[in-house]
Amino acid sequence: MGGIGKSTMKVLIADKFEKTGIDKMQQLGCEVALDPQLSGESLIAAIKEHEPDILVVRSTRVEKPMIEAGSELSLIIRAGSGFNTIDVETASARGVYVANCPGMNSVAVAELVFGLMLSLDRRIAHNVNDLREGTWNKAEYSKARGLKGSTLGVVGLGMVGKEVVARAAAFEMRVLYYDVVSHPELEERYGLEKVSLHDLLKQSDWVTLHVPLAEGTRHLIDESNLRLMKPSAHLINTSRGEVIDEQALARALSEGWIAGAGLDVYEQEPSTAKGEFTDPVATFKGLYGTHHIGASTEQAQTAVADEVVRIVRAYVDSGDVPNCVNLEKGDIDSHVLILRHYNKPGVLAFVCGELNKANVNVQETRNSVLAGAKTCCAQIHLESEPPAETLERIRNHELVLSTRVVLLK
Repeated sequence: MGGIGKSTMKVLIADKFEKTGIDKMQQLGCEVALDPQLSGESLIAAIKEHEPDILVVRSTRVEKPMIEAGSELSLIIRAGSGFNTIDVETASARGVYVANCPGMNSVAVAELVFGLMLSLDRRIAHNVNDLREGTWNKAEYSKARGLKGSTLGVVGLGMVGKEVVARAAAFEMRVLYYDVVSHPELEERYGLEKVSLHDLLKQSDWVTLHVPLAEGTRHLIDESNLRLMKPSAHLINTSRGEVIDEQALARALSEGWIAGAGLDVYEQEPSTAKGEFTDPVATFKGLYGTHHIGASTEQAQTAVADEVVRIVRAYVDSGDVPNCVNLEKGDIDSHVLILRHYNKPGVLAFVCGELNKANVNVQETRNSVLAGAKTCCAQIHLESEPPAETLERIRNHELVLSTRVVLLK
């Protein structure tokens, strides 16, 4: 693996990226290559050519062949919050970190939610089309409900959901929310009501989705849930296209189960920034769609670029990866060996060698230097309990002050 210890860290950016971010990475001593057109075979070729340590992407898919193409690749950064476009399983198997930039585009996405809601309520796109075709139809377009006093159902109260709630207060909307956890502070501040998904769909005039794509959220909004919604209700999705069963949504729009929908994401999206769009859901009259632009404001992109630079800086300086999404979260360690020792070379190498002889796998090591830099305290997380004779040899090393083994609960 490339990365820490090399004189120059190579970064390949395979998407559009703010110049200020590129400048800051170059100031860190990184060699940066930018090509926003890379995807598929061209991305594989670029990874082989540049041999980057770090790959930065936005919407570009990073699949198994891309990850396997880079012998030096050790970190993939998604310049956004979601990371479903990256083959995290292959990355983990290859020892490649995957990090994201959560929350940096929350305001931009929340603003688009209200843009879609207002556009649907006032049928702004249809207004524009008629005027361009020379048709004046004030009587038809004077029919709008308005957002004030209507009920907004927010599915998922994460970073984007919270920004939506804050803006809904300005529109004087009643807000219901469905989430896996409760948010009592937000309930008190904004008068929110936590309800079941069933009740939210039945009561809401507007339903907006803000959940990550996971096994439990794929096709979360299916035919049965769409049929719960009011015939006058609208569905907004700026999260992930796969959260909605689009075949069911197409039937809902064509048969009038709901009044309309506003989508920024789709189940079938082009893999490139510009190309043919074949998803049939966009052809329905009741749908207002945008081109997956929720995060595409200058403010959001600057914030994302700054976060990418922060991750790169931490990785260059220390090897740490902020916002890493593929660290093992399970309880794979059973014991911790706590070791006080003199701050001399070779101590930890000796300890790891003894553990290796005993076939005890080390999961994580943290070594803290105490004041004066003469002694240290190490915490070595182990997959199994070390044998008594191994601990005795470690304890008897001339540079070891004490040892203690803690059984993790």
